Amino acid sequence: MNSADLRKKFLEFFKKNEHTVVPSSSLLPTDPSVLFTTAGMQQFKPYYTGDADAMKDFGSLSTASVQKSMRTSDIEEVGDDTHDTFFEMLGNFSFGGYWKKEAITYAFEFIASVVGLEISYVTVFEGSDVVPKDEESKEIWKSLGVTDIREEGMEDVFWGPTGNNGPCGPTTEIYCKNANGIDVEIWNIVFNEFFCDGSREQLLAGEAKLTPLEKKGIDTGMGLERLAMVAQKTTNIFDTDLFLPILDQVPDADLRLRRIVADHLRSAIFLIADGVLPSNKDQGYILRRLLRRAMTYGRMHHFKKEIVDNIVEATLSIYEGTYKELEEKKEHVLSVIHEEGRKFGETLEKGLKELEKMENIDAKSAFFLYQTFGVPFDILKELSGKEINQKAFEDELKKHQELSKTASAGMFKGGLADHDEKTIRLHTAHHLLLSALQELFGKEVKQRGSNINQERLRIDFSFSRKLTDQEKKHIEDMVNEKIQQGLDVVKREMPKEEAEKIGAEMEFGVKYNNIVSVYFIVPMPEASRIRDGEAIGKDIMDKVFSKEFCGGPHVKNTSELGHFKIVKEEASSQGVRRIKAILE
Repeated sequence: MNSADLRKKFLEFFKKNEHTVVPSSSLLPTDPSVLFTTAGMQQFKPYYTGDADAMKDFGSLSTASVQKSMRTSDIEEVGDDTHDTFFEMLGNFSFGGYWKKEAITYAFEFIASVVGLEISYVTVFEGSDVVPKDEESKEIWKSLGVTDIREEGMEDVFWGPTGNNGPCGPTTEIYCKNANGIDVEIWNIVFNEFFCDGSREQLLAGEAKLTPLEKKGIDTGMGLERLAMVAQKTTNIFDTDLFLPILDQVPDADLRLRRIVADHLRSAIFLIADGVLPSNKDQGYILRRLLRRAMTYGRMHHFKKEIVDNIVEATLSIYEGTYKELEEKKEHVLSVIHEEGRKFGETLEKGLKELEKMENIDAKSAFFLYQTFGVPFDILKELSGKEINQKAFEDELKKHQELSKTASAGMFKGGLADHDEKTIRLHTAHHLLLSALQELFGKEVKQRGSNINQERLRIDFSFSRKLTDQEKKHIEDMVNEKIQQGLDVVKREMPKEEAEKIGAEMEFGVKYNNIVSVYFIVPMPEASRIRDGEAIGKDIMDKVFSKEFCGGPHVKNTSELGHFKIVKEEASSQGVRRIKAILE
């Protein structure tokens, strides 16, 4: 079966078994404790904890999805037979509905009957001091005719929470053989029985507490790349139809190098299509690292510029009809990659020559080459042929970021630090402007910086092109309409998780406490309900124009603002535009 068939048959199988098929969420999660969506269950986390109602939202206690996912913890292993960065996770989920017997039986039927694979063996949890042995799963597998059942411990078959806390529990894993006869884990079925108040690392160290969940849940994950490897009878993920068309566009070179270039550019394409831009922080740093790693290898082997275009085309052909955002964002993706390549190419050669001059290279000199010329750490390590202390390098990077943050804070003394009446009015207008931009261009538009003083406001926001005069006029009209409507500006303190759940905008790069202040801009009836502490449901949210994490201060009503006018729109940096505006 090709990969498109595997996706289709998986979703059809679970739809037939009364699961609601849910589209993939973005690679950018709502959970701020993780950089990327790393598993299918992340978008469903509130349904396991009882913070959301599956019957209300899906019409069922069971869902299935094919989720875009990204993991970069093993980035230096990419190039072998099994490691990649972007992957797709097939999953079925139950929120207080079916339990172990149904979950295991579904998996067995799909693998054995639908895909036609033979299961080599399965694993079950052997038990620990705090969680008993999983005898139930063992008996279910036996009843299905599986005889090779292996017991393993907490580190292998107990799934920890995603992020800093969350649902978790014992698992059972399914192994099948690839073309070499090597057993490969293809499916992991997690029995979410507990809520863990810490991370997986804390759990394994005995520093986190497990509390039984009110409703047990099923969370499964099967990597499409590994399933394709087994179903297509190949020896590695790169010989499947998910990679071969891309690898065909990479010139002859070392096999590992070709795989790295194919993997990294494939991942970059998905990240850019989901709104990530190259930067030196968070998701943008990972994107830049992937691009620069691929570009460095490409430059070392004299790859031609058009290879990028060919890889983008090949990637789109693989996922045609599956992720429509790739085709919609094709020109934007190409523009971002080529611009990053242009900027990086100008300094890379100098950096490589500087490296040749160095007799010894340590963390400080590695950071100098990274900071000055942009040469990635792992490339430096590889080219120098020497061990460089990665933690020491990261410490140097962290020190630099802290210095940059301090310098930035000194430069921008307007806004919250300035309680002048004019500044306060412009601060509220800033909220209206951001919401207007998102209403016009979509929620992927994010604030990337701001500066407010008594004369004007300035906002930097993620956007790839110059605004047209018509678009600027439209934005002005939207903001002025909200001013004329006389909307109330309401502050409400709430748990950070609740604010994230309702989609309140967060300032880029800021770490928030567990209790946050959110400012809502909303008509009077709903404003009163928010002030009175009423639960913020869909009926209120439908009337909210703006909602942001913010310390204030603000005006009480938008009618106090006057007339909003954009005075300048320009580029701030790659993929970031800047608007300056005033109130007349």
